[in-house]
Amino acid sequence: MSELQYGKIPELEKQLEAATQLEGKTMRLLRNKVTDAEIAEVLARWTGIPVSRMMESEREKLLRMEQELHHRVIAQNEAVDAVSNAIRRSRAGLADPNRPIGSFLFLGPTGVGKTELCKALANFMFDSDRGDGSVSICPSL
Repeated sequence: MSELQYGKIPELEKQLEAATQLEGKTMRLLRNKVTDAEIAEVLARWTGIPVSRMMESEREKLLRMEQELHHRVIAQNEAVDAVSNAIRRSRAGLADPNRPIGSFLFLGPTGVGKTELCKALANFMFDSDRGDGSVSICPSL
């Protein structure tokens, strides 16, 4: 009994302490916690959406909306401003959440940027040129 208490047990405790210290010094390949950045990276691979767009807050996204739309739509400042303001109003909670984000009617002659504005808006909002719903473009009469 005393051999266990004073011989074996202290020796095993020393070995356990040494192993614990050694384990703390070695690099671990596995962790118990996953970071936000790692989750975003995996989701980016699955969805094809860049990590920077995924981590961006809704507020930051809406603040740079006009700038992004102006990169693709040239010389249509009033249309871009009107669309941006309507989207911001909808996202700010001033609109009914059960209704569409917006319905827009773009009129004008061929080549002024109606289709490009629709595509740019869909790309900005949904990361896809086709959008979340339908885009119907009819010639003006």
